[in-house]
Amino acid sequence: SCFGYPLSIFFIVVNEFCERFSYYGMRAVLVLYFKYFLQWNDNLSTAIYHTFVALCYLTPILGALIADSWLGKFKTIVYLSIVYTIGQAVMSVSSINELTDHNYDGSPDNLSVHVALSMIGLILIALGTGGIKPCVSAFGGDQFEDDQEKQRSRFFSIFYLSINAGSLLSTIITPILRAQECGIHSKQRCYPLAFGVPAALMAVSLVVFIIGSKMYKKVRPQGNIMIKVFKCIGFAIKNRFRHRSKEFPKREHWLDWASEKYDKRLIVQTKMVLKVLFLYIPLPMFWALFDQQGSRWTLQATTMDGNFVAIQIQPDQMQTVNPILIIIMVPVVDAVIYPLIKKCKINFTPLRKMTVGMLLASLAFVAAALLQVQIDKTLPVFPAAGQSQIKVINLGTDRATVQFEPQLKTVNLTSMDYTDYMTFETSQLQSLSIISGNESKMESVNLSGGQRHTVGIKNTETGIVAVWLYDNVTSKPEEGNNLIRFINNLPYTINVTMGDTFFGSLTNLSASNYNLFAGGRKDNIMATINSNSCSVISNKFGFGSAYTIVINGCTGNELDVVYSEDIPPNTVHMAWQIPQYFLLTCAEVVFSVTGLEFSYSQAPSNMKAVLQAGWLLTVAVGNIIVLIVAGASKLSEPWAEYVLFAALLLAVCIIFAVMAYFYTYTDPNEVEAQLDEEEKKQGKKDQDAYEKEGETVSRM
Repeated sequence: SCFGYPLSIFFIVVNEFCERFSYYGMRAVLVLYFKYFLQWNDNLSTAIYHTFVALCYLTPILGALIADSWLGKFKTIVYLSIVYTIGQAVMSVSSINELTDHNYDGSPDNLSVHVALSMIGLILIALGTGGIKPCVSAFGGDQFEDDQEKQRSRFFSIFYLSINAGSLLSTIITPILRAQECGIHSKQRCYPLAFGVPAALMAVSLVVFIIGSKMYKKVRPQGNIMIKVFKCIGFAIKNRFRHRSKEFPKREHWLDWASEKYDKRLIVQTKMVLKVLFLYIPLPMFWALFDQQGSRWTLQATTMDGNFVAIQIQPDQMQTVNPILIIIMVPVVDAVIYPLIKKCKINFTPLRKMTVGMLLASLAFVAAALLQVQIDKTLPVFPAAGQSQIKVINLGTDRATVQFEPQLKTVNLTSMDYTDYMTFETSQLQSLSIISGNESKMESVNLSGGQRHTVGIKNTETGIVAVWLYDNVTSKPEEGNNLIRFINNLPYTINVTMGDTFFGSLTNLSASNYNLFAGGRKDNIMATINSNSCSVISNKFGFGSAYTIVINGCTGNELDVVYSEDIPPNTVHMAWQIPQYFLLTCAEVVFSVTGLEFSYSQAPSNMKAVLQAGWLLTVAVGNIIVLIVAGASKLSEPWAEYVLFAALLLAVCIIFAVMAYFYTYTDPNEVEAQLDEEEKKQGKKDQDAYEKEGETVSRM
């Protein structure tokens, strides 16, 4: 022992820290991996994410059955941890771009291979993390003797702290790893590293756990109480169905029909468990909202500005707000809020706390909807199928007037001035009338619908030149990236480089294609003109923007450039997500922590594992609800979906409040003491009857 604790528990705590780091680190970047690497849309990414989370909370039942009925906790943890580690390794391999990128163009040539490997990896991870979930904490509790109740209680506090520490660190670190660029032939977002580090931590977790093998106290499997409960319920239903005619008298409770086969203690305990499980029916709706932090809220953050002064926050790093607030809020609520409520003589029962938690989660999604409305206001409007958008840049030194014929719109531009994109019905727009200086020109127009175009105009010595550019961008750059292209406004050919990206050789009044750059940073722009190099440090581009940079000249080796904004940057700051995270964290504190406490207080001592499995099942069902609602709602606007989820939880909250009002609290210890007393009396009766029978026999 060490400081009065079994030495073995330190291996278990380290094991749990590494395992939680592995799980939450992988999960933090998962939805962005689906969207940006596997190229799935928002809805499919969200659906697969929540399917995976649901599996992770369904498999604990399987893990508990294997441990209690067959292998025991130690072997179950070891074997399923091996499966878990393999799953994490497969996920890391699946995200290697070069695995199928045979032409080295930066995109996988066979996405189906990556999808198949990803699904295999996720299934193995779900089996591993879910299977060991009910075993590790219970195995830690097994290490203590009966007289070490105080140490056991502290162990569970340390154990919970290790979970939050692993979650917090991984949610900070893995998004940073994902944001790096890596690759052999082409540089891409480094998902192999973001998944590889969690895989390595899971391997460390397994090794640490096995090292402590000889120190563990291993309890043999003694049969699973869940199986007994299911058999008892099944027999009661079957027996009631057999005796459904009126000639058989009704019994006080339908479970009493199991009395022919099962003892009274098991039946009474099962009644107590079912009473709590009935209250669990509305709870999945809470988890349906709560787990969208890792899906919808992360996708929402990709459309926001993550520049926190000198620090650039990745969209998936915003999930760290939850564990940070948990660490702050749990002691504050326990030490300040609850005592204040008690002083006000308000009977804040566990079920009332859970009702308040559901209400707060609903408000969190109202806040998310309001934020989404503000984000939507900043998003550019792209042309519909029958529309065209045109932007005009005056590349000359003279003023210019452009008339969109027939009599649709007129714009006046000074030198190096540009317009915003103007939307026209494609069928109506026929030509442009351009006047610059003493020159004029009529430019016919024949455009396809649903596209954006930029027209650069310049009054040259030979007359007015109109340069048409097809802007093949119909959405904001994702992940906060920037799209950059160049126009050569010099009379000779130049070679243009920005950072490490070569834009090619641009002839007079020609333009490059757009290239993708990480948002929120500056880069060195270099132009080679007749073997002379000119350079300038670019502006710091906002997140999620697109720019056309016009190169006008070179003075003293300093490049003269003009910036034309094609798509405005994200202007709503990620910090505005903090209020919704705060509300949801407060909801978690009063709902989740209280729910577990309530479940344990209302469960018989030998059936707490059954209620733990039921609690985890509500999380799984909650994630399934997300799939059903998101698939059936057909709402095109994200804010409307947030409002829908908020309304559904509010309705469920009202139902739960009514159920809680009629719930009668019970003390399992009193019930079990009463059962003990009845068994003693029955035992005494049986003993007396046996003695009487013995006396009768002796007289004969």
